[in-house]
Amino acid sequence: MSSVAIGGLQGRARQLFPGLMACGVVAAAASFLSEHYGAPVMLFALLLGLAMNFLSAEGACAAGIGFTARELLRVGVALLGLRITADQVAQLGWQPLLIVVGSVVITIAVSMLVARLMGFPSIFGLLTGGATAICGASAALALAAALPAHPQKERATLFTVIGVSALSTLAMIVYPMIARALGLDPQAAGIFLGGTIHDVAQVVGAGYSLSRETGDMATVVKLMRVAMLLPVIVFAAALTRARGADTGGERPPLLPWFAVGFAVLVAINSTGLVPKAVQMAGSELSRWCLIAAIAGIGMKTQLKELATVGIKPVALMLGETIFLALLVLGMMQLMR
Repeated sequence: MSSVAIGGLQGRARQLFPGLMACGVVAAAASFLSEHYGAPVMLFALLLGLAMNFLSAEGACAAGIGFTARELLRVGVALLGLRITADQVAQLGWQPLLIVVGSVVITIAVSMLVARLMGFPSIFGLLTGGATAICGASAALALAAALPAHPQKERATLFTVIGVSALSTLAMIVYPMIARALGLDPQAAGIFLGGTIHDVAQVVGAGYSLSRETGDMATVVKLMRVAMLLPVIVFAAALTRARGADTGGERPPLLPWFAVGFAVLVAINSTGLVPKAVQMAGSELSRWCLIAAIAGIGMKTQLKELATVGIKPVALMLGETIFLALLVLGMMQLMR
């Protein structure tokens, strides 16, 4: 590598370092608060990031914050592939797989339709529906990364992450009570919890609060939903490419690099050759990248912009959550 190239990399690193450090500090603080108070770490990262949004104005931190919110986000999404293996999906049989695929497809389709009826772009329905149906904040961030730049994109993403984190925490408390009230056996309760609660951490908490068998089943079903992230990202990219062609806007790649990385890591992880320590390290690195990224998104967002979203987006996300729960329960009843 030439001295000119090395000098350019060093200059770029110096430019990004202050913002990267700021997002790292917020991510560490959010993790500390989450561990001690039990609230979702993504929510803490958002709130702390919003409190420090002055850093994203013109200054030393601006470039690094933008890099974290954009590029580290993609790295974190790709590394999610180390959480899943093909064997985990195959061991469940066809019924849970059908429930997961059906509920994800139907929820996203209905969300896009209802968003249009409520006066929002269908892409907003794809963002909120994907977050609800797949894996909460991680899905929202992944889908946002696949969508083209838009003046309202970051505000929509931030609102979706806040909403899905709050609803996931509420579901973690309420859904186990629903499972008990319905008299679901451990396997059925695991399918219900894993198929409906948004974030992985809340699924684990809800499942193991009932029993170990329920927790194991809920976790694997949830990972099946995470695996749906790849086809949904491809669908989102294809949709925005088609619309870009119609409007003359920039067309994003059909298969973003982080989606390819996600698929490759799932395939490698499925071989059984990846040591457990590497899986855990990759999962933890993914977690930190996503926390830092959402902190960066928070820093880039003005609170006064969020205050203008109104009641309709809240109603949309709440309706999506209730719809998904009823849909999964209905599909489970039909397959008994």
